Amino acid sequence: MSATVEAILDVTERRIREAGYHGFSFRTVAAEVGVKGASVHYHFSSKDALAAAVTRRYNERIAKAVDEKVKAGTDVVAAWIDVFRGALSDGTRMCLCGALGITLSDLSPEVVAEVKRFFDQAISSLIAGGVKRHRAIEVLATLEGAILMASVCGDLSTFDEATAALR
Repeated sequence: MSATVEAILDVTERRIREAGYHGFSFRTVAAEVGVKGASVHYHFSSKDALAAAVTRRYNERIAKAVDEKVKAGTDVVAAWIDVFRGALSDGTRMCLCGALGITLSDLSPEVVAEVKRFFDQAISSLIAGGVKRHRAIEVLATLEGAILMASVCGDLSTFDEATAALR
């Protein structure tokens, strides 16, 4: 992947996590990356294609991060908590798929499929780690709510309080 494509994906992901699907355009992404809008169009045929690519990359990165923690001996629930908490502490805020899920009806089928894949993979990961399905859904719902509350309140301790019972 070229440095330009990587920068386009990085900027788009940050903007979605901060302001949702409607928080970015090819023009704003291009300006922030320092390229012409045509360069973004060259790599991504549409806003939906760009959002889908960002979501695929995010899904892969999160799955890998959780998997690495579990392989290192971290309990699967604690691994998911740590990954979500890391998003808050590094300043990126919302879960990308949580932010996109808020406007699901505005998204193309390709982006919707990637958002759903994130949630399906998260639940499957928790189940594979020995968590019962109903508990896996509860864990994921709590994490999504906790990251939203902490983002809105601007306070990491809100996330910790909301997720304390999961540990």
